[in-house]
Amino acid sequence: MVQLKTRRISAGAFFFLTGLCFSSWASRIPDFQQKFSLSEGQLGSVLLGLPLGSLLALPLATWAVIKFGSRSVVMVGLSLYVLVLVGIGFSMDAFFLSVMVFIFGMIGNMMNISLNTQALNLEKDYGRNILGSLHGLWSLAGFAGAGVGGLMVYLQLSPYQHYAIIFLVGLIVIFIFRNGFVDEVPDKTSSVRGLVWRKPDETLLKLGMVGFCGMMCEGCMFDWSGVYMNKVVQAPAYLVPTGYIAYMGAMAIGRFAADKLAHRFGMIRVLQGSGIMIFTGLILSITYPQVWVVIFGFLMVGLGTAAVVPLCFSLAANSTSLPTGIAIAMVSTISFFGFLLGPPLIGFIAEWIGLKASFALMSLVGLMVTFWVWVGKKSFTPKAI
Repeated sequence: MVQLKTRRISAGAFFFLTGLCFSSWASRIPDFQQKFSLSEGQLGSVLLGLPLGSLLALPLATWAVIKFGSRSVVMVGLSLYVLVLVGIGFSMDAFFLSVMVFIFGMIGNMMNISLNTQALNLEKDYGRNILGSLHGLWSLAGFAGAGVGGLMVYLQLSPYQHYAIIFLVGLIVIFIFRNGFVDEVPDKTSSVRGLVWRKPDETLLKLGMVGFCGMMCEGCMFDWSGVYMNKVVQAPAYLVPTGYIAYMGAMAIGRFAADKLAHRFGMIRVLQGSGIMIFTGLILSITYPQVWVVIFGFLMVGLGTAAVVPLCFSLAANSTSLPTGIAIAMVSTISFFGFLLGPPLIGFIAEWIGLKASFALMSLVGLMVTFWVWVGKKSFTPKAI
């Protein structure tokens, strides 16, 4: 029997590694844009592959988690995740990059569903909320990965060399912490086949809309913060990654604090405040596009987006009518539409009327987090779900 402490350490290590992989990709997006001479619209089309792959992976991820157990999916998925990252770095043209980003998105969401299923089962065994802290490790890794990305740019190492280093680190982490996960009994019920077409109940639908707005803003910051620093702020090359670093660092801090804040003030108030924080940070960055003001604005956005996904998942896991993996998958499906639409939408609008206008739209989307929480607050309780 694997002890709770060992399971939590292993889960934390894998959350950290997935965050490191993702931020390693995101921190070098400006390099790919420059390497392949991509316009904002063309870059948006390339970036569309990641959330599209994530969305299309949902039925496969949900089926695999229930059929084989989340432990098996985590182990296979993370091994492939670090390998595909190297493939991204190896891209010789924009088409190959698009294909690899698509696959990266698919495997990434396999990890999202399976690793969160493990984490929420662990949370139930603990008897208290720990998901925020685990997501905090993902964001902390994003902060670290962005810093490493900045260092790699400074050292003039190519994305391929950068990602090869991350690949080696990933293999070590997987080997060391592979035994810290528990097996689950495979579910061979027929309902799994129709899972992705099942209509979510009203509460899960509203939770999904909160996640939709939050993840659209996350996609904006993941994929476009570096481009914004480069094109709008016109920051020196060595400062271009600092906006993303500020965002990810603030998100990490916010997620470590999310569990305590939710316990003290309630999940509803924390989520409502999150939307206001996102809106304020983006408006500040648009109004005063100077380096240090934008860094502070992105920091506010990081604090705002921090609690949205963990709290939505924790609320979804309280479902009494559906297994944890299915409830998460339903909320994730709706949420990932935001991740799907956000980055390419920003690119297309930027091509049309400018990148600042795209960020202005995202500020309103952030405010919609507060709106959807207000609409659904009466049902966002464990008993109501």
